[in-house]
Amino acid sequence: MSPFTRRAFLKHAAAASAGVAIPDWSRLLLPTPPAQAVRVTGHVRAGGSGIAEVGVTDGLSVVETKADGAFELVTNTRQPFVYLSMPAGYQIPQNETGTARFYQPIQANAGGEATATFNLQRLGGSDERHAFVVLADPQTQNTYETDLLHAETVPDVQALLQARPDGEPAFGVACGDIMFDDLSLYPEYERAVQRMGVPFFQVIGNHDLDFEGLTDEASGQTFRRHFGPTYYSFDRGTVHYVVLDDVFWSHDRYFGYLDANQLAWLEADLAQVEAGRPVVVFVHIPVLSSQYLRLGNAEPSPHICITNRDALYQLLEPYQAHIISGHTHETEHVFQQGTHEHVLGAACGAWWSGPIGHDGTPNGYALYEVNGASLRWRFKSTGHDLSHQLRTYAAGSDPKAPDEFIANVWDWDPEWTVVWYEGSIRRGQMAQRLGTDPLSEQLHRGSDLPERRKWVEPMPTQHLFYAPQPSTAEEIRVEVTDRWGETFTATVLGA
Repeated sequence: MSPFTRRAFLKHAAAASAGVAIPDWSRLLLPTPPAQAVRVTGHVRAGGSGIAEVGVTDGLSVVETKADGAFELVTNTRQPFVYLSMPAGYQIPQNETGTARFYQPIQANAGGEATATFNLQRLGGSDERHAFVVLADPQTQNTYETDLLHAETVPDVQALLQARPDGEPAFGVACGDIMFDDLSLYPEYERAVQRMGVPFFQVIGNHDLDFEGLTDEASGQTFRRHFGPTYYSFDRGTVHYVVLDDVFWSHDRYFGYLDANQLAWLEADLAQVEAGRPVVVFVHIPVLSSQYLRLGNAEPSPHICITNRDALYQLLEPYQAHIISGHTHETEHVFQQGTHEHVLGAACGAWWSGPIGHDGTPNGYALYEVNGASLRWRFKSTGHDLSHQLRTYAAGSDPKAPDEFIANVWDWDPEWTVVWYEGSIRRGQMAQRLGTDPLSEQLHRGSDLPERRKWVEPMPTQHLFYAPQPSTAEEIRVEVTDRWGETFTATVLGA
């Protein structure tokens, strides 16, 4: 049973057992108080001086600060925040919990006036070089799983960041499904952020919602109380970063969708970004996962794609656009309409049921290194060093290919090469084929496996590579080379 189906079943079963009545939909027909206009004025400053040309927004319109850092924004009483598009060259302000604080609540007086002042602090050096880590789907459901997050993921991220060059700015992103429905556990995530030691931005996921909300807006109340707006932007060096909320909630189900207000805001936000610049967009639900093709379906499910994705693609056309998403607990790279989408494997793998996700990707997260307009990335497997980029299996591991050995190269994209050697002799490229990871078959196949998440099943993936295994081979070595020329190797045990 999928997490979506399981969650819906448990929710409705609990309601039935408690004798809960059907919701009174007539409440939705009652008139709501009209929105009142609010004028927000303020400044963006650093060291007592104003900062010019900083984007300030209420989530609807975007204005720029003047030469003295002043801004004026007309909004309404339905907008909870005024916030910045954080400029490059300044430290990312943080809440006491360590999460990024680039927003202030709008608190209007009786006359419909509100003020907001943002005081920033310059970085000690340039942020043209910087790094960030992305944790997709930490998805902790209970204290057993938050303990695993603290015991496994957090120390791994700490060690990785501590090994970075001194003085290099860094930040983190939790790419949705921070929780697994129980939002009272958000403080455990915040404690993890504090321990990891860099400011974190948050993306809302389908398991981060208030499920009793009757509207999409109501479903994000707890998230906003902890982390602020659900969509926003910021700059680091040359790169413009955008976080979007692509989880649309309609009382008892969700689907991937970007509403009109958000698209209008994004258009206004990108109007301040020069064509040709790199733009990195974070969403939870992939813009377009290939999972439906791998499962033999004609169309993607609205639960694993953005249904109005063409609108996003059009807005991103002028830019070097990368999209980073999670949600599917598997790894793939998708190239559509000039964009490169990185669908990341999950921090929790197969929902904290073992060491890998259902496509064989290890539990882990991604490291991105930025130099000017250049991005370089690597998937970091929890508990392994950065060279752990493939897993091999001897012939016989796949009953459908009994004479072939296999390599699972989870972060593969078409710029990578995968070749094999018999001893010191190069034998050639391995053949890419659709299949399921043998370790996932062992850990996940069947109604009784895995013990903690019996609904997990192996997921067909395109990042498996096959080659015939010679019967006389003493050693077989697989060598993969990424798009930057770095090489990783693994031997085939049992060869």
